[in-house]
Amino acid sequence: MTPTLPADCRLTVYEAIGSTNEEAKRLAAEGALDKTFVWAREQTAGRGRRGNDWISPPGNLYLSVILRPDCDVATAAQLGFVAALALADAIVARTGAEPRLKWPNDLLIGGRKVSGILVESAGGQGGKVDWAVIGTGVNVASHPENLPAVTSLSALGSHVTVADMVETYANSLLARVAQWRLRGFGVVREAWLDRATGIGTVIRVRLPDREEEGVFEDLDETGALVLVQGSHRQRITSGDVYPAVAA
Repeated sequence: MTPTLPADCRLTVYEAIGSTNEEAKRLAAEGALDKTFVWAREQTAGRGRRGNDWISPPGNLYLSVILRPDCDVATAAQLGFVAALALADAIVARTGAEPRLKWPNDLLIGGRKVSGILVESAGGQGGKVDWAVIGTGVNVASHPENLPAVTSLSALGSHVTVADMVETYANSLLARVAQWRLRGFGVVREAWLDRATGIGTVIRVRLPDREEEGVFEDLDETGALVLVQGSHRQRITSGDVYPAVAA
């Protein structure tokens, strides 16, 4: 089954490809239009944030979309939050499960990761981005059995197909992007916080050169995590979040 996308979208389908994000970036650099989707039934070189491998067997969702958002690079980073909301909308619509959002870009169900999102962009003239690519991986039919913190929609009792998820997510994403473009990040931030996990709890944040521990107080107006350590508050713009180690 080939998903039906809105009329102003384009969908390129591969049986297998190294990485949908890499292919979408190549197409974008060659001039591919806004709302071009790249879908692969299998990835042979999938990756997540910080270059981590994303295990990508057939049966799961591997989808990237090219957007031309007419904004600066810092603003384009907000698209990760937009995509997380859209993917949560799609999972709720197709399965009834209620994902929680883990900063900055993961979706959890029952405390276990079901999806990850990777946003990449290229600068254009005048400080604007030329394009942004949003890559999404969702464990639909399977997940690595040796990773207890990971799950799949199938393991949760869902019979949704990958094609169904492509179609529903694409429509949800375009709606959320339109909302972001019209109303700005404030409405996205509020909706993201409503679905967030870890707010008000003590967390660890792994940074490139150290780890920080404190209370996850808020998401600021740019999407940075606000970490409180006693009387000190700091903004964290990039890192990996974990529960605090019990004393």
